[in-house]
Amino acid sequence: MTRWARIDRVKTSLFDLFKVGIGPSSSHTMGPMRAARRFAVELETAGVLARVAEVRAELYGSLALTGRGHGTDRAVLLGLSGYEAAMIDPESIEPKLAEIRCSGKLTILGSHPIPFREPEHLIFHRDQMIPPGAVTRHPNGVRFTAFDAAGNVLVTSTYFSIGGGFIVTDGEDEMPKGAAGGIIVPHPFSSAAELLQMGEETGLAVWELMLRNESALRGREEVRARILLIWNVMQACIERGMTAEGILPGGLAVRRRAARLAERLRAKGSVDPLAPLDWVTVYAMAVNEENAAGGRVVTAPTNGAAGVIPAVARYYRDFIPGADEEGILRYFLTSAAVGVLYKENASISGAEVGCQGEVGVACSMAAGGLAAALGGSNDEVEHAAEIGMEHNLGMTCDPIGGLVQIPCIERNAMGAVKAVQACRIAMNETEGHKVSLDQVIKTMYQTGLDMQSHYKETSLAGLALNVIEC
Repeated sequence: MTRWARIDRVKTSLFDLFKVGIGPSSSHTMGPMRAARRFAVELETAGVLARVAEVRAELYGSLALTGRGHGTDRAVLLGLSGYEAAMIDPESIEPKLAEIRCSGKLTILGSHPIPFREPEHLIFHRDQMIPPGAVTRHPNGVRFTAFDAAGNVLVTSTYFSIGGGFIVTDGEDEMPKGAAGGIIVPHPFSSAAELLQMGEETGLAVWELMLRNESALRGREEVRARILLIWNVMQACIERGMTAEGILPGGLAVRRRAARLAERLRAKGSVDPLAPLDWVTVYAMAVNEENAAGGRVVTAPTNGAAGVIPAVARYYRDFIPGADEEGILRYFLTSAAVGVLYKENASISGAEVGCQGEVGVACSMAAGGLAAALGGSNDEVEHAAEIGMEHNLGMTCDPIGGLVQIPCIERNAMGAVKAVQACRIAMNETEGHKVSLDQVIKTMYQTGLDMQSHYKETSLAGLALNVIEC
């Protein structure tokens, strides 16, 4: 099945793709947290919250297989308690979880306490990919059931975390309305070809088309301010990652490296002509070490790929003469336009299409965005984005121990460096190219569907199988 279809309205906003949240995973942490909170709100809306005596959460597929390593258990407890990923203080998470686990009680939405013992109420169905009877066929399923004191079912709901923190209820359109809400925008597009055609007809750059669409949802100044806020959160994440040291949580004993690498680069100075690419590596690793530690990050478009786009933006800021705020705005607006194409025509879920849908998509977005920041043409933007994905096709998602650490942290660094090089190739080309961005997006999705499920965020194959956990 393909999702390639003409649409009249853009359902995905820039602010759907770039969301402030917490690590380590958008699909396994932020998505289940949102689903749990939505279920809790559903109980309140239905007027049955006061009658709830027990809630059972059941995880399936990739959520069950790699959920503990990705913090899905923590996310469910926090979501049922009413917390949101964008608002919760990462430093407060451990005390909140400790209180629930020590007391054996969970307070739904902060107002209705119930007994909650994880072995009984949070069940990992590691042998089942899809919840029984579910219509939606995505490998990140979670089912919540609320019971009254007599054991009668009050409400049951099944959700799917489809990547990037997006969730859908069972049977809902797998392209749910995001912040755009399906609103009519001045320049709706469903393909890169349409974007290029609109640019030619209007004389507008991709970033200008995207800005006009976003401004249909909120004022232009608000769009600019919110983009810069996202950029500030990303920069703060980089800075934290370049100063924090120690061992990442999870049991693999992976040591943070970004701070030591940054210190060495500062000591060496800028004699090495490839030093800027070394800094790109440091920036990306800093973000993903923060993500692996459960810190504050921005989905870009996912948590597992959160380091690529900020690293390339920082490369532009630090190493491109004349870099300015307008260039940063062009970067994010253009990268978002590319991301919309993947989100609405393919997938950004590692559990559905492998890491090509996460780091691969982030690389493609960053490459196109950098071309725009550098003043490239629409054709150069499209070409850069195409190259960024073409050389990530077929990349599996095989995290060791179900943790977003190996190979994820280094993979973000490689994706960021690839994005810079993809942009350079595209902007130095004068005779066009054979493969279009639309073709490579379609190919990526088909490749992901053909990929064996073991290689899609299950930790049952690849490095996860062949490297012994320490």
